[in-house]
Amino acid sequence: MSLIKFNNGNRLSPSWANDSLKNFLSSDDFFNHDFLEEDSLMPAMNVKEHNQDFEIEFAAPGFSKKDFEVTIEDNTLKVCGEKKKETEEKDEGYNLKEFSYNSFKRTLKLPKSVNTDQDVKATYKNGILKLNLQKKEEAKEQPKKVIEVL
Repeated sequence: MSLIKFNNGNRLSPSWANDSLKNFLSSDDFFNHDFLEEDSLMPAMNVKEHNQDFEIEFAAPGFSKKDFEVTIEDNTLKVCGEKKKETEEKDEGYNLKEFSYNSFKRTLKLPKSVNTDQDVKATYKNGILKLNLQKKEEAKEQPKKVIEVL
């Protein structure tokens, strides 16, 4: 299968728009920006399965521990992060007010092997939110049993 580069022509630009806007909207660079991707604000995620548990890591630099909300309901893990920052500076002749807002929400359906009755261990260190979800006893890998043939 071959990939074909997308070029939409000028279909997105209104008829009243000037030429520079039409050129910007019709350029391939416009469609290569991450802000058009729905998942561009989602943190990168790793999921590792071990014998005893599942380990899920989210790359969320710049947040603090209090910025996260982690919940489990109906066998669904929901991880939300929200960070707000606002600064205001007033001096003679000028006022400066800056603010920023970052948030994400990630929902994962948990496998039946996760023990949702046990506490989830959540740690945040060096920009990585790490969750450990314990497996049910029957889902843990049992050691191999060797049967002697007589």
